[in-house]
Amino acid sequence: MWLLQNTVRHYPWGSHTVIPELLGEPAPADKPYAELWMGAHPDASSVLSTGMALNKAIEEAPEALIGPEVRDRFGDRLPFLMKVLAAEQPLSLQAHPTPEQAQAGFAAEEAAGVPRNDPTRTFKDPFHKPELLLALTTFEALCGFRPVEESLHCLAKLQVPELKPTIAALARGGLRAAIPQLLALSAERREELVKAVAAKAATFVAAHDPEFINTYRWAASLAETYPGDPGVVISLMCNHLKLAPGEAVFLPAGNLHAYLSGAGVEVMASSDNVLRGGLTGKHVDLAALIEVLDFSDGRVPVIHPVLGPGGLRYPVPVEDFDLTRVQLDGQSGTLTTRGPQVLLCTEGTAVLSSADGELTLEQGCSAFVPAGTPVTASGPAVLYRATTNLN
Repeated sequence: MWLLQNTVRHYPWGSHTVIPELLGEPAPADKPYAELWMGAHPDASSVLSTGMALNKAIEEAPEALIGPEVRDRFGDRLPFLMKVLAAEQPLSLQAHPTPEQAQAGFAAEEAAGVPRNDPTRTFKDPFHKPELLLALTTFEALCGFRPVEESLHCLAKLQVPELKPTIAALARGGLRAAIPQLLALSAERREELVKAVAAKAATFVAAHDPEFINTYRWAASLAETYPGDPGVVISLMCNHLKLAPGEAVFLPAGNLHAYLSGAGVEVMASSDNVLRGGLTGKHVDLAALIEVLDFSDGRVPVIHPVLGPGGLRYPVPVEDFDLTRVQLDGQSGTLTTRGPQVLLCTEGTAVLSSADGELTLEQGCSAFVPAGTPVTASGPAVLYRATTNLN
């Protein structure tokens, strides 16, 4: 097992305090710290304490590091990526592809000769990107489409004439008709619509009308940052999720979502395929987005942990990853798994013990443990363990 040196991504929406404080750096920082990556994604692979990048180490010794089961299922690669995500401002409205969509889209762009670092490139790799977000602080997000009848009521209550075509499309053909109708509007029509919706939403917020108040508040706020962006109107048709610390949400392929604020531990399939639909200045591929979107409506269940080996486990319906919160008090615990592990310490100090010796994880530090390595841990500390979910 090895200590990891990890990459921080400084996106504009990031927090100036959460990740610097976790890492023991001065806070507030002079630039936003958005994501801390832990894993072997080729764009920002963690580096082992030997000085070798984790993805290169796995390529050289896959059987020893990820084990035969993971290798047979996923090839010579770590199939999951772990992050600490800290949002001070909203992220883009986005969705992720299925494995089949990712493979087809990646192959098409490769054949067309689109450079992988081209900002207009849509598919960065041939892998899907389901993800789990576990809240470390109160965390707000837009997640999936709310029930259509509720969306109709939410839109109609605003009494905005410019919304009538969208309401008619939603009533007639559901979300599959309403979302493309919005995205196809001219820039001028979009600007008029978003401005009118935001102004009316703000009046309900000012009047403290409790019905849809968080939805309207965020719509008004998003319109200030992204004037004329249809994502503002789409947000009215999305579930507004507010997670308490320790709660989590799973985002499958096709789920339209946007993280709004808060900090969390995120585990996902190791991919960077993001199809944006709005609330961003980055490239938006509307045709590809419509192709991958899941237009089904309904509530998105909040995931509460169950007691599993090592701690509180957050069950997900994919094989790529598994997440457990490990509370280490006075006694040591066994953390051995069949698959490879990434362990992150967020509180206290953890001492990991294996046949190779001991490794100390201070707050903000992480480690890579090869598949099947017998390891115990003692605290007091809080660890988050990412591994695979193969039965």
